[in-house]
Amino acid sequence: MYTQEEEKNFFEQAKHLMQHDAGSAEDTIGQLRAVILYSDWKYYVKSDPVLSDFDYDTLFKKLKHLEAANPELVTEDSPTQRVAKGISERFPTVSHLVPMLSLDNTYNADDLADWDRKCRELAGTDKIEYCVEPKYDGASISLVYENDQLHRGATRGDGVMGEDVTANIRQIRAIPLSATLREKGIRQIEIRGEIVIHKNVFEAFNKQRVSEGLSPLANPRNAASGTLRILDPNEVKKRGLNAILYHISDYTLEEGRSRPEGLNTHYGSLKWLYSLGFPTPAMEMKVFGHIDEVIKYCHDFEALRDTLPFEVDGLVVKVNDFALQDKMGMTSHHPRWAVAYKFKARQATSKLRKVEYQVGRTGAITPVAKIDPVHIGGVTVSSISLFNEDVVREKDVRIGDTVLVERAGDVIPYIVKPLTELRTGEEEVIEFPKHCPACNSQLEKQQDEAAWRCVNISCPVQVVERMIHFASKDAMDIRSMGNANVQKFYELGLLTDIPSIYNIDWKKVKSLEGFGEKSVSNLKQAIEASKKQPLNRLIFGLGIRYVGETTGKTLASAVGDIRELYDWNVERLLALEDVGPKVATAVADFFAKPENREMIQKLADAGVNLINVHKGQTAAAGELAGKTFLFTGTLSQFKRSDAESMVEAKGGSILGSVSSKLNYLVVGADAGSKLEKAKKLGSVNILTEQEFQELIKD
Repeated sequence: MYTQEEEKNFFEQAKHLMQHDAGSAEDTIGQLRAVILYSDWKYYVKSDPVLSDFDYDTLFKKLKHLEAANPELVTEDSPTQRVAKGISERFPTVSHLVPMLSLDNTYNADDLADWDRKCRELAGTDKIEYCVEPKYDGASISLVYENDQLHRGATRGDGVMGEDVTANIRQIRAIPLSATLREKGIRQIEIRGEIVIHKNVFEAFNKQRVSEGLSPLANPRNAASGTLRILDPNEVKKRGLNAILYHISDYTLEEGRSRPEGLNTHYGSLKWLYSLGFPTPAMEMKVFGHIDEVIKYCHDFEALRDTLPFEVDGLVVKVNDFALQDKMGMTSHHPRWAVAYKFKARQATSKLRKVEYQVGRTGAITPVAKIDPVHIGGVTVSSISLFNEDVVREKDVRIGDTVLVERAGDVIPYIVKPLTELRTGEEEVIEFPKHCPACNSQLEKQQDEAAWRCVNISCPVQVVERMIHFASKDAMDIRSMGNANVQKFYELGLLTDIPSIYNIDWKKVKSLEGFGEKSVSNLKQAIEASKKQPLNRLIFGLGIRYVGETTGKTLASAVGDIRELYDWNVERLLALEDVGPKVATAVADFFAKPENREMIQKLADAGVNLINVHKGQTAAAGELAGKTFLFTGTLSQFKRSDAESMVEAKGGSILGSVSSKLNYLVVGADAGSKLEKAKKLGSVNILTEQEFQELIKD
């Protein structure tokens, strides 16, 4: 972007401008802007700062002062115009010029070799050049430049529509506000990239938060993603975000101009962007002529991941030639010409200091290992579930052990194994409790189960957990009745069980600190509104073992009144769609117990709806009548419950598992075993979220 002579001149200019003007206000403003932009480029793109913070701030303040005195000289791409104009109320959604697709994943050499075989088949040639670059762990963005100016910055969203976060993007100094694109023949261009946070910046920011009494942010990826959606751009500015731009998705040429040299390969395009001052992985990219070279590089690079300034979770391998990319095309989910090579799960060692036991809503006792805090893949881990006694015994984990800890999928921490060779003889065998840690009741264990359970229905922890579940968003959706309030009300005697939610002493609530007139009114309204929830939500909210949202709908659709289930035996329940022996037994047992029937009667007395208002109505008239659906993975466009409601509104039904009865499997991000099973069956239509939307519309 700059010659050696230009860089030397900028440095000399900076020293001169610290003390003197350059003549006229216009000339001084022009030189100050040039020096500051050069400094930003050196710091954020080249990682080679040339000015101290003090000198930079001095020049920046001088520019602001001169522009304030000469407002007619202010331009949109001046460094001062990154300063936010105020807090946004919301982020409007905008359409990407080209859909932002996901990447298919590989995890080993065999996967890469298989992908290479498919590439050669699609390309119709054995001579394919691959470009390899780091897979940065941050938040995806799309930038649009028009007539040399940054026009818009948007989040990935659902891949088709994203949130317009331009005001926040302008706070990121690595991203140019303008570039000499028209000079190169480009009128409009869309560039994809990742918003990231330097590891050192992230650590310093967390230290500052802790010193201010605030909780630290979880990891750089979440921090980058969350920061992009902060409504106050001034707060965004404080976070020190950075950017890596890795793909030109679309461009429009000036009339009569030809494509710039370099825009015929991926490697060339990022080098071209880098030459214009954009932050790209140009220095980290490698080009190889054979997949074996790619595989070796991926293996070698994984050992270096911790030496990089940003978090990476793999490498991206792309067919380098744009003409071949176009020939190979893409699926509705991912391009066929690119793939992610994901690194192995992160591991670390730590000391297991003690084991605590948590009581769940259904009485299951879960052992939780407390270890010395350890940093794994950007997250500090100090508590790890040991699941049940069988796992403890199988792994032979002991208190005092040095244990190998891993984050599966860079998300869930678990103990891989104890390092038995480091044992000193002072380690203690973990003795599973015989009594409930919350109520001291005798624990029981069914013959076919791994978990020990507290069967005391009055166990205080279970009582609280049942109320929390009942009030939760996917059950009765009682807003403001969160975990903390349920716990607090229970401890004060304002809540004793589920029916007591509808008989709260509001006078006492109003006397509590933090409960003003408005908050009390909102809570009362939410509780009152929950009485009208459909029957399936009530059934799910009761917390019957093995009964999830889908089974709740199945049970609700089979009866006109929940009390009809009092007379249903296991055999009759098994006749329902997708209800197996475990579920049938649990449901029959629940409704046979006098205390549960008494609870349901109390809810009826409080005015809670027990009726299925749609009983007897047929869905046959719906466009999806007779069609079955199942959703798996993380949906980005809507809540799973909303998607299921859309299906049911058109006459379709929801299944709880993959079987020959399933017509459609809708797949979100990180889909697992259900997707694999559906592929093996071969009879299931597998849809992306976008394809599901089209089906619903049609």
